[in-house]
Amino acid sequence: MKKILICILLIISCLFLHGCWDRKELNELAIVLAAGIDTAPEGDIKLTLQIVRPRAFAGGAEKPGGQPKENNVWVLSQTGRTVLDAQRLLEKKVSRQIYWGHDVIVVFGEDAAREGLNKFINFFSRSPRVRETIWVFVAKGKAQTVIDSHSQLENTSAQAAGSMVRAGVTTPVMLKDLKMMLTSKGTNPVLPCLELTASGDPQGPGMKENIPAAQGKQEQSTTVHAEVTLCGTGIFNTDKLVGWLDTSQTRGLLWLTDQMEKGVITVPSVKEPEKKISVDITGATTEVEPFWDGQNIWFDVKIDMKGDLVEQQSMEDLTNPQIYKAIEDNVSRAIERKARQSLEKAQYEFEVDIFKFGKAFHRKYKKEWAQIENRWDEVFTTVDVNIYVETTLRRTGLETKRAIRQ
Repeated sequence: MKKILICILLIISCLFLHGCWDRKELNELAIVLAAGIDTAPEGDIKLTLQIVRPRAFAGGAEKPGGQPKENNVWVLSQTGRTVLDAQRLLEKKVSRQIYWGHDVIVVFGEDAAREGLNKFINFFSRSPRVRETIWVFVAKGKAQTVIDSHSQLENTSAQAAGSMVRAGVTTPVMLKDLKMMLTSKGTNPVLPCLELTASGDPQGPGMKENIPAAQGKQEQSTTVHAEVTLCGTGIFNTDKLVGWLDTSQTRGLLWLTDQMEKGVITVPSVKEPEKKISVDITGATTEVEPFWDGQNIWFDVKIDMKGDLVEQQSMEDLTNPQIYKAIEDNVSRAIERKARQSLEKAQYEFEVDIFKFGKAFHRKYKKEWAQIENRWDEVFTTVDVNIYVETTLRRTGLETKRAIRQ
């Protein structure tokens, strides 16, 4: 009887074992590392994919016999009525199954972003093959131009862009973050901006770049290497691109949204203003507190910054408490200026809340929010924002005085 029961259990357990009927071998996949979305004539969509070249990764980009190097990726484009339609048409040109599981970035071209992201993003948010943790960018110009590039340090330009956004030098946005911003009231989306900039010589004689020329912004082949570069932040009104913040104003955005993790602040010297002092940011926190008196709305923003003084061109004695405090005050004023520049750009030029102030007001004043949520961007242009910055310099490196000959 025991043997019969064991046999029955074994047979039943076999029914629940999964086989490998749906497996995909690596040599059957065309692995996508980057995707670009541009507009096309007659309302169509242009999809550009950066696909791994297995031979390049397996044996390196250096070919034997002193032959010129080759790109590590294959870049190709296709126009379709939708993103999925363009992908299906691309499959006629690709001998392997297009695989999205390792996609690093998706880039929206400037024209597509100005037309509205909702037209293009549905494929990426709906498809189970696309991860929600991919980084999202907007390009100055065409996304195809950014995708059709390579990196001098990383294997691909897609990996280079992903590494830069993780370094905290811009506002990081994943696909899941973008979807939340597009559906949330009280804030508007922002996306880090990418462009190609001339950056030295190409890797080899066989590697030319397509970058916008300095004159006339016409795309042309050039022997100057073009590197993917972060160039600020794209500002959106709901899902449409309305303008840009430059790199300095982007720093102000990071301060106001509590995303400043690292960086450098350079300020004039206390006694020798023509000389500079640089401070390395080691930590920062930002707190936003909304207020409403029945008629007027205002916000108090408190920024607490901690850093190390790591470079000094001037001759101040840093053991002097008054000098030390004056340097901290200079840093505080510099942070406030950057935050104020970003705030005024969004509040008075673009007239959109990109700082999540509306969400902060909603958390504190839920009943009052119901009366203004549908016109919050209009209300945002009239609110006052008080910015208070406190800077603490913890260390001065290995010196408190510059080494000079007396």
